[in-house]
Amino acid sequence: MLRAEGIKKSYGNLSILKGVDFDVKQGEIVSIVGASGAGKSTLLHILGTLDRPDSGTVTLNGTAVNGLNGNALSAFRNRNIGFVFQFHHLLPEFTALENICIPAFIAGTARKQAENRALELLDFFGLAARAGHKPAALSGGEQQRVAIARALINGPGIVLADEPSGNLDSANAKALHHLFFKLRDDFNQTFIIVTHNEDLAKMSDRVVTMKDGMIVSA
Repeated sequence: MLRAEGIKKSYGNLSILKGVDFDVKQGEIVSIVGASGAGKSTLLHILGTLDRPDSGTVTLNGTAVNGLNGNALSAFRNRNIGFVFQFHHLLPEFTALENICIPAFIAGTARKQAENRALELLDFFGLAARAGHKPAALSGGEQQRVAIARALINGPGIVLADEPSGNLDSANAKALHHLFFKLRDDFNQTFIIVTHNEDLAKMSDRVVTMKDGMIVSA
């Protein structure tokens, strides 16, 4: 489904990625682990087209994303890739429902269609009663579930998560981890997760370990 080959990335004289090959299959949950500074988040950003490699290629569902630029790249990212971060990045002035709908509105989805899909996701995540609440009125776990629903609103082929449970207590982190697997089991959703959480990594279908800008085990 996704394949990266020969990914190199430097910032000035600092070499971050040193020729990374990586792939993930449809419906697979892959965790990327390693010490801070190993290059995990840089790789995730390149896989998600948020950054470009100095050399190498990334292919997602048959599309060579390196060849996309500007609006074409933004549109491809919006429709094909979902993102979940440690800090939820919900917009405080909007309700949970409105936050979830934003990527759909960007994609040109009609308001009613987007809201109906958002309500379906809120119901799936047990948050139907919280649709009209703004982020400040939601718990940390609820905010993160809203962020995941936002990542899923456009039906992306793959979701990239960077330390998704890093800002949650242990109970909410465990619930989040089980949610990822329910999404995989129910919808064949694919996840690539950068994490320091050993429990989440152990649950994954595959663990990829990075060290000094390279994959040392997969």
